Amino acid sequence: MSFSANVKEELSNQQNQARHCQIAELAALIGFCGIITVNSRSRYGLKIHTENKAVARKVFTLIEKTFNIEAGISIRRNMEKHSTSYSIVVKAHEDALRILQAVKLVDESRDGFEEIEVMSPIVTQQTCCKRAFLRGAFLAAGSMSDPKKSYHFEIVCSARKMAVRIQELMCSFMMDAKIVQRKKVYVVYLKEGAQIVDMLNIMEAHISLMELENVRILKEMRNTVNRKVNCETANINKTVSAAVKQLEDITYLRDKVGLEKLPEGLEDMALMRLSHPDATLKELGELLSPPVGKSGVNHRLRKIGELADKVRQNQGGLL
Repeated sequence: MSFSANVKEELSNQQNQARHCQIAELAALIGFCGIITVNSRSRYGLKIHTENKAVARKVFTLIEKTFNIEAGISIRRNMEKHSTSYSIVVKAHEDALRILQAVKLVDESRDGFEEIEVMSPIVTQQTCCKRAFLRGAFLAAGSMSDPKKSYHFEIVCSARKMAVRIQELMCSFMMDAKIVQRKKVYVVYLKEGAQIVDMLNIMEAHISLMELENVRILKEMRNTVNRKVNCETANINKTVSAAVKQLEDITYLRDKVGLEKLPEGLEDMALMRLSHPDATLKELGELLSPPVGKSGVNHRLRKIGELADKVRQNQGGLL
């Protein structure tokens, strides 16, 4: 299974003990993948459709445990697409109405029980209920990328109003959730690994959280090693290039004017570099008599380079 499917499998086994949290989670599941039917006699029915077996199991369990209602379930297999869809159905008017009233998807105070907000603030008043609602929203319409490849967490909403509500819920936990429109839907998403870890903690997917943290640690270690290797490689290349340039300048001066024409300190430095082409600046300084520090060696070699450039400009003339 994909990482996203593993997260949903874990969340589907997460059972809230408090009834208000069960209602909040079910409200999200119905709001995102439920269909409310009303016939000509104003009789309600409820169907929750999903292609994820774990989600179907969670919906069925919530309805049974929270309301003591045994919902019907139908399974349809699409042989062409090699997919299976599940529908949890509550046909009885009284049962459907009781669920819809509890999750605040219909208003019992109005004649005919008119539909109201997709997500009532009453359902998510408490912090634990906010967690439960976000868990239900992810189960119904969320997905995650494989953290080994990239960090991406999203919940797809059919309406902008719902996306804004989800964003507000996520931001109440200090998440930096953003919204983007993708064709006809709105996507609430997170892109930072640390925030996705926090989001898994909010939804109480602790096993998946640890797996993601392990991936993050390994990736960070690799990135640190790569940065150090790249830095060291760059330093080596820089050192080698500088040494090659120094040897070219010294050889040019030797052939054009003779190293004996150089000041004593520079002559000694030039001879030492010629005899030790692979030595570092520190090693060259220690070989001189008396020893010279790294900055002193660098200064002398730079002076040699300037003299070589001066001779080149004079076309091989005397210093």
